[in-house]
Amino acid sequence: MSSPAVPFITAGLKPEFFSDAGTRAVPRTILILALSVLVIAGFAFRVHNLASEGLSEDELNKLNAVSDYRAHGLTSANGEHPLLMKALLTVSVIGAERWNQTSLVAGHPDLNIPVETSLRLPSALFGAATAVLIFLVASELFGLEIGLLSAALWAFDPLTIGLNRIAKEDTFLVFFFLLAIFFWLRGQRVAESQPDRNPERYYWATAMALGAMMASKLIPILIAIPVAYNYVFQNIPATRWVVGKKRFIKFFIILGVTFVVLSPTILLPGTWKAIANFTSYRAMGHDSYEFMGRLYTHRFADWLNGQPWYFYLVLLATKLPVISLAGFIGGLGFLFRRKAGDGRYLLLMWFALWTIGFVFAGGKFMRYVTSLMPVVLITSAIGIQFVAQRIGRLFARMVGNDSVKVYARAALPSVVILATFWSATKASPHYRLYVSALTGGATKAGAYFPQDEFYDAYMQDALREIAKRAQPQAVVVSELDTVSAYYAQRSNRADLVSLELSEPGTLGRLRVGDFLIDARGRTYLSNQAMLTRLRAAAAPSFAVSVGSTHAADVYVLDEKSLAALRGR
Repeated sequence: MSSPAVPFITAGLKPEFFSDAGTRAVPRTILILALSVLVIAGFAFRVHNLASEGLSEDELNKLNAVSDYRAHGLTSANGEHPLLMKALLTVSVIGAERWNQTSLVAGHPDLNIPVETSLRLPSALFGAATAVLIFLVASELFGLEIGLLSAALWAFDPLTIGLNRIAKEDTFLVFFFLLAIFFWLRGQRVAESQPDRNPERYYWATAMALGAMMASKLIPILIAIPVAYNYVFQNIPATRWVVGKKRFIKFFIILGVTFVVLSPTILLPGTWKAIANFTSYRAMGHDSYEFMGRLYTHRFADWLNGQPWYFYLVLLATKLPVISLAGFIGGLGFLFRRKAGDGRYLLLMWFALWTIGFVFAGGKFMRYVTSLMPVVLITSAIGIQFVAQRIGRLFARMVGNDSVKVYARAALPSVVILATFWSATKASPHYRLYVSALTGGATKAGAYFPQDEFYDAYMQDALREIAKRAQPQAVVVSELDTVSAYYAQRSNRADLVSLELSEPGTLGRLRVGDFLIDARGRTYLSNQAMLTRLRAAAAPSFAVSVGSTHAADVYVLDEKSLAALRGR
């Protein structure tokens, strides 16, 4: 390990892989312009046709919480999750409603903002802005070229875009975590290279950002990443950025105060009750998760008896564009080489602690990988840039002109960015269904992680069609009774009765002429036998697709199908 240990281009062990790339000055105007283009283009992908997919069960819970806040002030609604994101969603929903009431929208109905869009807009905005933070972190560690390439990969990666388009906490968690990492690294830079300046303000800014992160989602293990990175270098005599016990106490006090200020609902008894119900699985609605065509239990405490440990490896292998995946695999090898610089220790800590927190747990969802994607894409950029640098040197030797090296080196990253951009364009607007050509392409969409890939997007269309066909007071049975009831009401069919298939007693309430939605990803251990019998005995009345991908079958029940459901 080197001394001093700060991992920046200006101090510590420089990353020799990129020594001729990271030190070159880039005019600030060009840099700001490039980042602005990435943020705007990334936002355009994330916001495009946001209402093309119906609300998921999780998103409807957020909308219900927003409604509860508006009616009663701050409450413990959806209390298992912190407040910050829900507060932003409340502002967005109210803002959209007021916009829709303006004379401009009255004269131009196409400018109306659907509730799906207003609920997802904050996630899209924070997701796009995260490209700047990835640039700041990656450039601090490995130089400007790695920083810009990492930001471009984040802006256009289909999986990342898809995860930023849902109203869930993970996007906000990542935004504030990266902000904290940037402040942490900048404080270390100041302490190491500018001893006349006091770096404490960066430490307190880090604590505030981590408090905001916790007010977005309760994942405390992420706090250990910058702390562990700090302690890697503490025994090196030249290290000047030792935080010390007293400052760490103050650090965690600031973190805690920030969390309470941004998520004051933590002080409500109902919030603790909701958290207790969530952690004890009393609030868990379903008993399993479909992964690669098999059902697995998915409680956190199932550990290796639940979803397989390789869940996220399959996710990255299937969802990363091929060239990004190749860069990631190559970049992983470079992280174990000293020449990559001391910045690699932060990435290695990130991988190790994230693995401990997520890989061995029995309960997994696709969206959890959001907090890993920055380090995955930075690592991919490292692998790609290493190859690009070698290409540049080889080309310069071939033509005997060293000045062309920079242009040759830029060729591969440019191809990667264009290829990633094209992958996002092809996947739009259903980015979560993207599957790389290496693992089956569009023919495998929805085959690996159907619950997360479809994320209930078909329910809006399914209920719209059912509303046209159903007799008064007909029952609609599915595993998404709350979403079904919501879209039935949106279709002016509040008379329809929505029931949950797995709920005891549901089958006894079904009659001829009722409807059953058999959705991909919503087969569970509790309903598998029923649905298997139904599929063998009857044909669906119609199907629903998400884009061009088959998502759900809808049955109009008759005597034969009712008998099959009941096992007669």
